[in-house]
Amino acid sequence: MQFDRRQLLLGGVGTAAGLMLPGSAFAQSPATIGTFPEGVTADSVFVGLTIPLTGVFSGDGGDLKLGYELAIAQINAGGDIAQKWGLKGKGVLGRQIKYKVSDTEGKPNLDVQSATQFIQRDKAIMVSGSVSSASAIALEELGSREKVLYMVGIAGSNDITGKNCQRYGFRSQQNAYMAAKAMAPVVAKALGKNVKSAFLVPDYTYGHTVYDSFAKFSAEQGWKQVAKEVVPLGTTDYSSALLNIANSGADVFVNIAFGGDAVASTKQAEQFGVLKRMKLVVPNLSSFQDKELGAELMQGVYGSCDFWWGLQDTYPLAKTFVESFVAQNKYYPRWGAHIGYMQTYLWAMSVERAGTFNPVDVIKTMENSKAQPYETTIGKVYFRAEDHQMVRPIPILRGKKPSEMKNKEDFYEIVDIADGESVMNAPDFFGCKLGPYT
Repeated sequence: MQFDRRQLLLGGVGTAAGLMLPGSAFAQSPATIGTFPEGVTADSVFVGLTIPLTGVFSGDGGDLKLGYELAIAQINAGGDIAQKWGLKGKGVLGRQIKYKVSDTEGKPNLDVQSATQFIQRDKAIMVSGSVSSASAIALEELGSREKVLYMVGIAGSNDITGKNCQRYGFRSQQNAYMAAKAMAPVVAKALGKNVKSAFLVPDYTYGHTVYDSFAKFSAEQGWKQVAKEVVPLGTTDYSSALLNIANSGADVFVNIAFGGDAVASTKQAEQFGVLKRMKLVVPNLSSFQDKELGAELMQGVYGSCDFWWGLQDTYPLAKTFVESFVAQNKYYPRWGAHIGYMQTYLWAMSVERAGTFNPVDVIKTMENSKAQPYETTIGKVYFRAEDHQMVRPIPILRGKKPSEMKNKEDFYEIVDIADGESVMNAPDFFGCKLGPYT
């Protein structure tokens, strides 16, 4: 096998432009695919981040952006924290990560336009971001079409690793099914099994799949649904829906709205007297729902999330993440920041394990991660080969009373951490059929 000088520069130790040496596990991977090897220079690679910094998801998007930036800075610098994640030297395979951020306003068409520019203009070797599940679905479809890896940002719809799953997309956040299965027994034990529930459902893939999953698992706990109000994304006036919920006779208000919609609908629910009559359950808490609504409204609220900073007392890498984030940004990271941070490290670790930026090899490395789990901020995790859904623990939170808060950001108590294996759907349950590698 003959290599020219540029191939040797691109390939890293033991590789040539991503073609592994004879006898390696992925020796049949194509030499040229997507932006590889064109997007790998001797000293850098480019990552494109599509993030809503304005619009209904701007709070979660801003937090997400800071998580990516912290991880990229740590990886580029090398040092103790990057080494604790298992990385070697500065950068990834000796290359610095360069990146750009595009404000996509939470609109799928702008996510796709931005990612397409990153791929075609900047030769992005990986794309990440999104806060909307609709955006995530569009981006993973683009990634598979362009053969560029997409690490899913914030996105809870079952469809992402279900009927819309893609070979080039990987998600670290739990799906709606996992969150609902983890939450239902906890809230039923706390709030009762023979209760009536009312749902507020945003009208897009996230809202519908969260509703389907939570309705299913709460019904198995004995809950009876008495109202379901479907509202458009970006609704400003929830009066009609909330009036119906207020008059439904429900004991529990299940608010599936996310981001700015979650804040607006909860404030209006309080004005309509809903929160005085009913307990509030939020299947997926938004990053700043606590801060924007305040402890008075959030006390006693049950919800799940990808990460809460109190996990620093459980996982060593969570502690280093929280401490470094606070030092950099002067507030405690929410789970948006955590997703950006962890997804970047997971990608970097996978590249170094594969020994190449070749996306086919990196994908196969992640698909084989059950045999070699990643040690992360939430303990040991792996991506399931059949649908690229991460198998991971899920924290269940309850809002603290103002008098219980140890500091101004101590909004939640972690009441349970569900084991990931125990809440997974079957790989084919939502119709996932991963496409080809090439």
